[in-house]
Amino acid sequence: MTKMTLGSDIGGTNTCIGSVNVDGKVIARTRFSTSDYTDGAAYANRLAEAVRKVMAETESLSSDSIEWLGFGIGAPNGNHRSGCIEDPPNLNFKGNTPLVALLHERLQLPRIELTNDANAAALGEKIYGAAKDISDFIMITLGTGLGSGVFVNNQLVYGHDGFAGEIGHISVIPDGRYCGFGRRGSLENYCSATGIRRTFFEMIAQQGSKTILDSKRISEVTAKDVADAAYAGDEIAQAAMDFTGRLLGEALASTALVTSPAAFFLFGGPVNAGEVLLDPLRRAFEQHLIPTYKNKIQIIVSSLPMGDAAILGASALVAEHSL
Repeated sequence: MTKMTLGSDIGGTNTCIGSVNVDGKVIARTRFSTSDYTDGAAYANRLAEAVRKVMAETESLSSDSIEWLGFGIGAPNGNHRSGCIEDPPNLNFKGNTPLVALLHERLQLPRIELTNDANAAALGEKIYGAAKDISDFIMITLGTGLGSGVFVNNQLVYGHDGFAGEIGHISVIPDGRYCGFGRRGSLENYCSATGIRRTFFEMIAQQGSKTILDSKRISEVTAKDVADAAYAGDEIAQAAMDFTGRLLGEALASTALVTSPAAFFLFGGPVNAGEVLLDPLRRAFEQHLIPTYKNKIQIIVSSLPMGDAAILGASALVAEHSL
């Protein structure tokens, strides 16, 4: 009998679902639009339908019978303790959705687990990636926002309410940019993909300089475009990436004081910018560490495959208990 897990990443635009074997390979997958749903129960119906589809496809591809160990879900504001998605900022169904309870009513699976996407990524790195032998580390996820998952003594830290690790909401610039919660100067407002774009355009406005991206509409410019422009020698793009890397490095040096991790893992689209981001990040990180920590903490780019990482991370919620 072949053991399999299921994983799902719930994003503001799309929901991805896949089946995962014990080696961390995604066997079957599907997706549907998250943004079509304004009601949590209706969304749970659609998610359960997609899960059954993936299970059926996986079983049709296998020559052996399958033991389904369970279903793990990574979601914005997913609370591991309550099993609810609580007041998600970027989903169309608002309030508290008891997703785990709704899915138990719809799926005959022994285990259904929920957490936020950064915790899921940390678990994925621990179960399937380069953190297998690291007991203390912090996963930093960079995308539209900035999240983190914290491992201490081989245990994922959830905190008393299930929301530990919200490093992206630490204030790093007093009286800085406003975030969606009305706070100012939050780390994710500067070091996410969204933040990189904003820094780039602010620097253009301040300096009045031309860039190699002038031919693009503002709405079309991505963080990747800024990174590519930096590699091509665009001085403003280089300055934007340098600022982002330095600010993130300083923030991680402060964060290290809390749990004394052996490593920070970096995951997400902006990390693909490579050395234009990572060089200033690593320099600032070492410069701002206290002497006790210097040259002892690694900055590692996640080994999880970008295309399947979200599914792997979510499935690891179940795999950590079963494999």
